[in-house]
Amino acid sequence: MYVSPLREPLIKGGKTYSQVTRDILAPMAGKPSIYWYIGITIAGIAALIGAFTSYLTVYKGIGTWGLNRTIGWGWDITNFVWWVGIGHAGTFISAILLLFRQKWRTSINRSAEAMTLIAIAAAGFFPLIHMGRLLLGFFIFPYPNTRALWVNFNSPLLWDVFAITTYFLVSLVFWYVGLIPDIATVRDKAKNKIRKAIYGFLSFGWTGTAKNWARHETVSLILAGLAAPLVLSVHTIVSFDFATSVIPGWHTTIFPPYFVSGAIFSGFAMVLTLLIVARKALNLEEYITVAHVESMTKIIILTGSIVGIAYLTEFFIAWYSGVVYEQYAFINRAFGPYAWAYWIMMTCNVVTPQLFWFKKVRTNMVVVFIISIFVNIGMWFERFVIVVTSLHRDYLPSSWSMYSATWVEVGLYIGTLGIFFTAFLLFVRVFPVVAIAEVKSVLKSSGDNKKHDHHEH
Repeated sequence: MYVSPLREPLIKGGKTYSQVTRDILAPMAGKPSIYWYIGITIAGIAALIGAFTSYLTVYKGIGTWGLNRTIGWGWDITNFVWWVGIGHAGTFISAILLLFRQKWRTSINRSAEAMTLIAIAAAGFFPLIHMGRLLLGFFIFPYPNTRALWVNFNSPLLWDVFAITTYFLVSLVFWYVGLIPDIATVRDKAKNKIRKAIYGFLSFGWTGTAKNWARHETVSLILAGLAAPLVLSVHTIVSFDFATSVIPGWHTTIFPPYFVSGAIFSGFAMVLTLLIVARKALNLEEYITVAHVESMTKIIILTGSIVGIAYLTEFFIAWYSGVVYEQYAFINRAFGPYAWAYWIMMTCNVVTPQLFWFKKVRTNMVVVFIISIFVNIGMWFERFVIVVTSLHRDYLPSSWSMYSATWVEVGLYIGTLGIFFTAFLLFVRVFPVVAIAEVKSVLKSSGDNKKHDHHEH
């Protein structure tokens, strides 16, 4: 694949190898800044709110939510699909861009992969708690049992369990394999004996020999090859939860590609949200550069435009089908009681990303950060619109109903956000947030650093 040379170097400041190691390990050494403490306090409080509302839900049942007989899915499934979507960017950045030999992935892949793992864990929480009776959670796994009860393999909800579990495990292995050389670097630099022993154990005896590197490269490529189709399959299967039903607004064949592009769209937006803050807070502006951010905004333009086309296609197919129920579902979305949610979704997902066509916007970090927040909000509303507006008015006007979330549901969502940010902030302190070994591999080819080729290896 031909890649046009970037105008700006990927790594700025003419770094030597030892400087790269020192700069990237800096956030792990010494005491964290006051901002880190403020961040983890806010995230911790949010996580405690989530723990309390989870306890209430399990103790009192999902009657504490705003669901009713018509709307059996509400904020919980909206949040589930939103979190699974956010979990897409990490493996996309790592696997697909690795297979295409895109050098700009090196500074952002590590934190994006960590984000993926945390987001999938947050997503998995919602279907579990939606069961109401958590102790029966083992029923979703096909295991030999004396009661001859087997899971319903015809149900897309069951395919979800397998898809997400597989995706999580492959992403975890992929992330960890990439970390091994960097863990060894941390082990070698550690002054504290306990720290040295822990990182020594985690590095699997990595010595950095040519044989080590050759095997590492092979395993990374194999895992990338396994993970790339998973990026496409996971959200395709999540979309089947809707597409295989007969409900107007859900029963549509465009859902798989539309969900996948939407997932990569929202995932990249969340990566931008985190990295723009991280590069400033951790003094990594010379590693996570404007060139990296610009490359990510271009993917957001592409996926955002695909999502926009998908919205229009849905309307066209509803009209073209001649099915009055289908037509009504879409008119109701745009002009019914939940029209406000629909127009928030359209504005945030279709209009705001188009600003990235302008280079001034793409290279202004504050504007990119604000747009990334808008995309995150818009993608949440997209899931809300799909789940709630399709259910609240179905074939029988006698069963039409409205839905609004209770404070318990809002608390659960805030709780997953709290866990997400707490885990990310802890990750920044425990592991290198940028892949040291991979940054060194692009150092030679990044223009700015030619004069340092002869330095330490």
